[in-house]
Amino acid sequence: MSPGSWNPTTMVQGIVWILLGLLLWPEPGTASLPLLMDSVIQALAELEQKAPVTEATHTPTVWWLSAQDSGPQDPLYPFVLEGWSLKATEFDPPALSPELRGLIKEVARHGVRGGQEYGVVLAPDGSTVAVEPLLAGLEAGLQGHRVINLPLDSTATLLGAGATVPDVGAVVPDIKATSPELRDTSPGVTSADVRAVSPNVSATDLDVRATFPGVRAPSPDDQASSPDAKAESPTTVDSLLVVTLARDLGLTFLQSPQTRRNPVLGAEGCWDKLSDPRNFTLLDPEASPLTTAFLNGALDGALLGDYLSRASEPRPPLSHLLSQYYGAGVAGDPGFRSNFRRQNGAALTSAPTLTQQVWGTLTLLQRLEPAHPQLQGMSLEQLGEVAIRATKEFTEAFLGCPAIHPRCRWGAAPYRGSPTPLQLPLRFLYVHHTYLPAPPCTAFARCAANMRSMQRYHQDTRGWNDIGYSFVVGSDGYVYEGRGWDRVGAHTRGHNSRGFGVAFVGNYTAELPAEAALRTVRDVLPKCAVRAGFLKPDYALLGHRQLVRTDCPGDALFHLLRTWPHFDANVKSRTARRASRSSKRKPAPVTLPATNLQ
Repeated sequence: MSPGSWNPTTMVQGIVWILLGLLLWPEPGTASLPLLMDSVIQALAELEQKAPVTEATHTPTVWWLSAQDSGPQDPLYPFVLEGWSLKATEFDPPALSPELRGLIKEVARHGVRGGQEYGVVLAPDGSTVAVEPLLAGLEAGLQGHRVINLPLDSTATLLGAGATVPDVGAVVPDIKATSPELRDTSPGVTSADVRAVSPNVSATDLDVRATFPGVRAPSPDDQASSPDAKAESPTTVDSLLVVTLARDLGLTFLQSPQTRRNPVLGAEGCWDKLSDPRNFTLLDPEASPLTTAFLNGALDGALLGDYLSRASEPRPPLSHLLSQYYGAGVAGDPGFRSNFRRQNGAALTSAPTLTQQVWGTLTLLQRLEPAHPQLQGMSLEQLGEVAIRATKEFTEAFLGCPAIHPRCRWGAAPYRGSPTPLQLPLRFLYVHHTYLPAPPCTAFARCAANMRSMQRYHQDTRGWNDIGYSFVVGSDGYVYEGRGWDRVGAHTRGHNSRGFGVAFVGNYTAELPAEAALRTVRDVLPKCAVRAGFLKPDYALLGHRQLVRTDCPGDALFHLLRTWPHFDANVKSRTARRASRSSKRKPAPVTLPATNLQ
């Protein structure tokens, strides 16, 4: 290859294929590097430096062929992604360090076995991410975000040597561009306002007209029933959604079609050691493969793949792109980063489109592998019903709920004593501000440190069993689990067993929390709690000062709470009554720290 014929896109695409091949490299080994996203980025950077530019066009196929012998055969990827099983000349692997080879081997494939989750890494924002769907999305994006016409008869075969790629059309019209182009292509969601975008999107009430003009929002009847017999079955699939979300959503929801019991979706887990993560144990022993980590990786792959498919030449090095995405934001946009993947994922595609993609993917798999044990004998209508269920559950239970870091993620100390269980569902949601720490926390490390500091104060100084709050909301896009959904808290004296106490990190006497944090408490968290049966549908929202003599949650925040739909104005503020009685004698009392809760 002459220097003048070098294509930077081919080079970047080759790096992805090299890494995918290395993921399944059959050499034995154990990772000596911690399972961190920073380690994955380090491996990518080393590959980008050492992969010979002149051999870039050969690296995808060679590495994938080397992996085919040891890895399980999947008929879908050869059909969807170009270059999967093409012949190529021999190519020696780049001279990666043993440590990076061990790491790559460790994150080879995503899997859930015996309560452990494999193929995942810890990201700087505190989230856990599956590497396999992330890389698949990057590769699909580098190939141009292609629309593939479905085979409409039983003659479809796998792509082999000399085979042509599937019939490829234009870019899927209903997939919205991600940031920074988001502000131009998605009028309902702008990059500048992405922190204000609520992930409160469900398959039953999604207003797709705001983001997708001309598309009717689906009604509950649409989602609860099988596909209309007159409706046309999907005839195309988008390669990006197939390899990130659609395939695994569809197959997971085929597990128990007889009972129609939805699989456990979005299970979280705990790392053995946050500073040196090696093993990840799931908190739910019945978790399906659609864990939070897998869905995080799938969303990241879809978002970054979409970005790459639209990026102008030369495309950024993948290590640089991932550093930005898992850091301050892609191209300097703080809204386009991993902290806001659920909001951005909801803006990427509509629920009706995702349903069609899941349906189409299952149809494609059935044609490619007629003897598939889960797909054999399934009618087109039955596959459509599975697609509806899968999309509805994913949209409501994952995209429609906030990202909550479990206690183990922020390093919580054990509960002291025996917790008192709550009698669910509860009737109230009590809003607090922490007052101290006063500055909002905008990064995981700071938010986690604040949580540990508040817990130490509540346990060691106040003598309480645990941190008082049920949940704490940071300005980093995450909710932090305190006592959680099932334990009585110590947040609103005399009312702890009747409601959940939710606190914003910061002092909001004169200013307001970040818009994303406000929407989480106003819309997303309570709606998710109602759906799960933790909170009554007619719940009432109260400020701390309405029940306890305190200025919490601060004047600015409390005045805003009074405008929220579920705010109960019939409960008078105790600070207001106290001030009116004493106004003639002395000034109003000094603000009390929000740590005086119980």
